[in-house]
Amino acid sequence: MNIYADFRQRVAAILSAIMASGRLPADLDLARFVVEPPRDASHGDLACNAAMVYAREARANFSNPRQLATEIAFALAEDKDVATAEVAGPGFVNITLKPDVFGRVLRAALDLGAEYGRGARKAGAPNVNVEYVSANPTGPMHVGHGRGAVFGDALASLLDFAGEAVTREYYVNDAGAQVDVLARSAYLRYLEALGDDIGEIPEGLYPGDYLKSVGEALAEAHGDALRAMPDTEWLPLVRDAAVDAMMAMIREDLKALAVRHDAFFSERSLTSGAAGDEVAAAIATLRAAGLVYEGRLPPPKGQLPDDWEDREQTLFRSTAFGDDVDRPLLKSDGSYTYFASDIAYHKSKIDRGFGLLIDVWGADHGGYVPRMQAAVTALSDGKATLDVKLCQLVRLLRAGEPVKMSKRSGDFVTLREVVDEVGRDAVRFMMLFRKNDATLDFDLARVIEQSKENPVFYVQYAHARAKSVLRQAHVSIAAPKLTTRAFEQADFSLLDDAGELELIKLVAQFPRVVEAAAAAHEPHRLAFYLHDLASGLHAQWTRGKDKPQLRFLNEEMPNLTNARLALAKVLANVLAAGLGVLGVNAPDEMR
Repeated sequence: MNIYADFRQRVAAILSAIMASGRLPADLDLARFVVEPPRDASHGDLACNAAMVYAREARANFSNPRQLATEIAFALAEDKDVATAEVAGPGFVNITLKPDVFGRVLRAALDLGAEYGRGARKAGAPNVNVEYVSANPTGPMHVGHGRGAVFGDALASLLDFAGEAVTREYYVNDAGAQVDVLARSAYLRYLEALGDDIGEIPEGLYPGDYLKSVGEALAEAHGDALRAMPDTEWLPLVRDAAVDAMMAMIREDLKALAVRHDAFFSERSLTSGAAGDEVAAAIATLRAAGLVYEGRLPPPKGQLPDDWEDREQTLFRSTAFGDDVDRPLLKSDGSYTYFASDIAYHKSKIDRGFGLLIDVWGADHGGYVPRMQAAVTALSDGKATLDVKLCQLVRLLRAGEPVKMSKRSGDFVTLREVVDEVGRDAVRFMMLFRKNDATLDFDLARVIEQSKENPVFYVQYAHARAKSVLRQAHVSIAAPKLTTRAFEQADFSLLDDAGELELIKLVAQFPRVVEAAAAAHEPHRLAFYLHDLASGLHAQWTRGKDKPQLRFLNEEMPNLTNARLALAKVLANVLAAGLGVLGVNAPDEMR
């Protein structure tokens, strides 16, 4: 039961009646307004901005937005579930609901259990592909990779919970210069495993100790046979072995963080797979549409880069779709640019039936977004959408001080080291407790504190508290039987304390938060909501310490106790469901 969506439909019906009377345009887009919680709780339970949104369209028949708002409020005041509907400010409508509406919300939440807040798939909704992590298979994952991994995984779960059809994908960058560097680095470790003194790792190669095991495996599999081969023979063998080893390591890192994927797509398959050269095919598709041409690019502004060449190139006409310059598809040696390969990869997504593509990238790729969105628009004739979510840097701290680099990786702290130290739940929740495009300070000491200053502990403790109430009720001689049926028969009108009413209203917001967070592709909204819900529960618990009549268990008032136990059960369900979407455990007890 989503009361915000429900009342949005009721306001839409009122607007439709005004449209039918000819006082609003017949083609009015009724998807533009919102019904949401008011910023100030004293203003009621719901707020609607429809009169403000349609001020221009209403100008011919309404002198100002307040006049339209007054008509909307008058119609709402006749609704059986509305206590008051009042016009506020320049044209907002504030709505106060009758108390039994929230009683119905609690009953619905009890009846639905873990499914409360889950959305239904909308007719015509596109299939969604969420691509995340996609770290180069050249070493263990670092903390920055971890943020993108958690964000993408939580976003996919959120979209699924909201009713979308989602595929989780990892793009394996197993082609190009970086994997050749990996292979040469692994070859050095192979020589080391054979007993050679390799000295310092040369600049430009990967220095981490993690490649020692790859070298040892190569030595065991090939003996000294690789040493006798020319580069052209040993390089592909070592490259394949090294990439496989790195992907196995990455999969283990992701498993430790409970990050999963449905598909792993190989970049190399774009040119060597069963479908032939898919990059050439993608370029041909764009050329046939008049979007690829041979031409020269103007020199970039400012100081020219060392690698800039004034030459005729094969270019994608990305400026036709809002980019600031057309983009090269071939390098001077005739090989494909990274952009050309990315075009082919995104064409593959479109060809596989995905209409909404969500890519999770690092913040340093921000300048790449317009050209990629241009390519998706061109390839799909505007039918597919690409949303790129950029994840900012993570600053790793310990008690406020920067953490030193990892010996294992050579130059960064590995994700696995962090997960092993503080646990999966702390990593996941804290990675989501800040918007993805804001830099995150992750303090290893703070995230394991058992205090309200630690958000993950605070939210998990709220769930444990709700469950402890139910456990205590089991052993209380005056407690009613703890069945869903008994809870559904509870008299929720007895829950009239201000703190209880605030908690019930927060429960009512859960379906809306899920829907809005999924639509915006912002899982941090759910993390914030869970923290607010936990704060409300902890506050009510504290009030019960000072005022015994507010405690969840009151042997002298069995009917009130039953209603409060039902509320505790719903709170536990909502907290567990929300944490589950974020991939965080909801413990019954805190140890």
